[in-house]
Amino acid sequence: MRERFARWLWAALCLPGVGCTTVVGLDKPYHPIEDQGGGGGGGGGVETGSRCAGLPATCGPKEDESCCASELVVGGTFNRSNDPAFPATVSDFQLDRFEVTLGRFRAFVDAYPGSRPAPGAGEHPLVAGSGWDAEWEDRLPPDRAELLKGLFCDSEETAWAWTDEPGANERLPMNCVSWYMAFAFCAWDGGRLPTEAELGYAAAGGAEQRAYPWSTSPDDETLDRDHAVYACIGSDVAGCVIEDLPPVGSKSPQGDGLFKQADLAGGMWEWTLDYHGDYPPECVDCAVTTGGTERVMRGGGWRSAAEALHLSTRDQRVPTTRTVGIGVRCAREP
Repeated sequence: MRERFARWLWAALCLPGVGCTTVVGLDKPYHPIEDQGGGGGGGGGVETGSRCAGLPATCGPKEDESCCASELVVGGTFNRSNDPAFPATVSDFQLDRFEVTLGRFRAFVDAYPGSRPAPGAGEHPLVAGSGWDAEWEDRLPPDRAELLKGLFCDSEETAWAWTDEPGANERLPMNCVSWYMAFAFCAWDGGRLPTEAELGYAAAGGAEQRAYPWSTSPDDETLDRDHAVYACIGSDVAGCVIEDLPPVGSKSPQGDGLFKQADLAGGMWEWTLDYHGDYPPECVDCAVTTGGTERVMRGGGWRSAAEALHLSTRDQRVPTTRTVGIGVRCAREP
């Protein structure tokens, strides 16, 4: 436990950039582990810690799993965006089985502003010097009242998840969170944002280079409503409305990735640590840490067209963006 805490303290984040960039982590040692994690099919991983104490086990297809479950992703080498020109190696890490739910996020809101991160929090242990930056303080709401206002981000009032009182939406993936808020939540929760390489590796099934997280081979392009939440096809209600957004893990185990994470494609676009820009060269636990203005998000969302869910797709937004289609999933140390 002390070793894990010590690793977390000296950790650091990863951010791809544009223009002049700094690449961190090119010379980190990598020690592969023999056994790859098991295929999709039900979770039940390690619960993520004290922040989840008292939360009912209501997630997953049978509504009996901890919404805070985290699964081991066994490291290895893969091609980013399934492109052989951009190989990368990642070390072992934990990745939450589910996207952050409204119920989990409610505890962060209730603790706010005490849940704001301290400088250096949320660091990645293999990329030095990229924890929470004190210069980002003004990018977070000053108090709980202002935070609550920002969680209603849909002008048409049809698709935000948040409710001021606990109710039927507690198992929905949280949306309307900026990159800064996503970072702050994961740091408060004892984790961090995953790097783009880590999230892509988990979704691709590592060296299996899956087209979608559930694919059985690189050529398996199966995509339908049994595997993913996308294209506003979750209900018979016209338009893109909250009724199209089911609870996290509703497509499990059919839609799970190799390492048992649900909704890695579809559900919510997920913020990553990285600035957007050209991929750095072949690297080990690498990160571009300067030069960007937009942050990468991956996976496609519940309102996305089919092509957005493919592993070759990446997108980006300015980090202050709050929309009903972007959420967060936290990573943490094994």
